[in-house]
Amino acid sequence: MSFNSKAKYGVVGNPVAHSKSPVIHQSFASQTQQELEYVPLLVELDHFNQAVADFVAEGVSGVNVTVPFKEQAWAAATHLSKQARLAGAVNTLSFKNGEIFGDNTDGIGLVNDLKNNHRFDFANKSVLILGAGGAVRGVLGPIILESPASITIANRTLQKAQQLKSIFADDFSINAVGFDDLITSYDLIINGTSASLNNELPPIPDLVVNSNSFLYDMMYSKQITTFNAWGASLGARETVDGLGMLVEQAAEAFKIWRGVRPLTDVIYHQLRQSN
Repeated sequence: MSFNSKAKYGVVGNPVAHSKSPVIHQSFASQTQQELEYVPLLVELDHFNQAVADFVAEGVSGVNVTVPFKEQAWAAATHLSKQARLAGAVNTLSFKNGEIFGDNTDGIGLVNDLKNNHRFDFANKSVLILGAGGAVRGVLGPIILESPASITIANRTLQKAQQLKSIFADDFSINAVGFDDLITSYDLIINGTSASLNNELPPIPDLVVNSNSFLYDMMYSKQITTFNAWGASLGARETVDGLGMLVEQAAEAFKIWRGVRPLTDVIYHQLRQSN
């Protein structure tokens, strides 16, 4: 790892060469006239803690954390934000005065994308979230703060959905069901499973979609995802993938590090055209 004399940041993952984060953050830096360097940082699977120690020693100011290290970043942080504690994972680390500050901007990234870029109002809406893994746990807190009428988590294994219901019980009364238990339609349906990575669809009934449903796939690709294509075929009002979430969560991390929140529309459209 070789940095220049500017403030040092990066994205940690394995693999990480495909990450769009360097392009996003360099765009943010140019826009806000911030002097910084941001690079991809490949870390071996069993060397995360040593890598963090190396970053601190080399004067790195902060890193974004992607798969498979978000839980390890949570454990490595000496200070956790409330959102990071609830999420059980960290995607943004800041190194200051020998301390490691952990935050999770995934949820606010999703919420900001829906609210600001797609004009979706969560208030009094019924929300269905598919999946009960780390990605879903990471976005629940900010969604709850938007005061939806209801939140239902559906998962192949009911027990995992019930675990998330329990974790957030003090903040919201979440419905936990199996995929086979879905019997009504919803205003917002979020795919938090990894099914789209394999061009597959979660085993959910068509009846969850109506003409007013908004479908949001946390995955993104150049072509429409299988989940969104399914929703469109059923007449959903709108279908959106997770590229905007990626950009918005990056903007929140940039704000944590640099104290200024960049505008996101220009880089979003650039990535959409090149994605």
